Amino acid sequence: MKKFISGSFICILFLASCGPSDNKQKNPSGKDRIVSVSKQLTEFLFALHQGNKIAGVDLSSTYPPETENITKVGYHRLLNAEGIISLDPTLVVHQGDVAPPAVMQQLQKVGVPIKVYPAGNTLDSAKIVLQMVAKDYGEDTAAIRLNAKLDADLRTADSIVKKYTKKPKVLIIHFGRQMNQYFVMGTRGSVNEMIQLAGGVNAADTTAFRNLSPEVIVREQPDVILATDYGFDRMGSIEKFIQLPGIALTPAAKNKKIFRVEEHDLVYFGPRSGENIIRIAKLIHQ
Repeated sequence: MKKFISGSFICILFLASCGPSDNKQKNPSGKDRIVSVSKQLTEFLFALHQGNKIAGVDLSSTYPPETENITKVGYHRLLNAEGIISLDPTLVVHQGDVAPPAVMQQLQKVGVPIKVYPAGNTLDSAKIVLQMVAKDYGEDTAAIRLNAKLDADLRTADSIVKKYTKKPKVLIIHFGRQMNQYFVMGTRGSVNEMIQLAGGVNAADTTAFRNLSPEVIVREQPDVILATDYGFDRMGSIEKFIQLPGIALTPAAKNKKIFRVEEHDLVYFGPRSGENIIRIAKLIHQ
């Protein structure tokens, strides 16, 4: 399970070494008010018992369920400085993938502290980022416990996968049909690794998130389709999903192996990733 950690990741580790306490700004109430514009960091903060300090999150932060009741500050790649400033934050945290660049510059000009953590794009680097966040908030023990559970879950997933000899072809459809296209998750990143660890093969004909036509879906002949919550819920049932162009002509549809999954379970690594891989393994091999 060891991954190569790039020099750029180590560089960001150095840049992120100053904790929130190094330049913390307090609002008049004296309470921490964190704005998290990273779905991974949002889950980490909640897992480390810091959820009550979060005053705002970006639209991609949909886990845990408590995020539904937190003020949204926009998509992390389309932020608005005024909206963030209006929340009177004592700290804004992100992982470098925010836009437009001027937003962070505006926040710095008005004195809002900003903390940039590395992007935990692999299982190992996600564990390191969790430990970094934990250290900043005095929750080192919690991080050790969470990472130990993740490792144990991954071992369980591996034991499940070893029971099967076949590797089913799995297609992950995110949006369902849009202008006669399907927005699918490709063979790169956390999604692909989770499918592999669950004992499957990603059937997508693309490396990234991309629109594919019904003809391509038919050509790939996936054994299993995992439909994320947005696309599946738009259709309302597996029967209606099968009626979409091209879907009925796949082994997945013929064998009723189309399953609803939560998008936030697939698009980044975190403390729940082992549990999610176990769940995927059981779905695709049943």
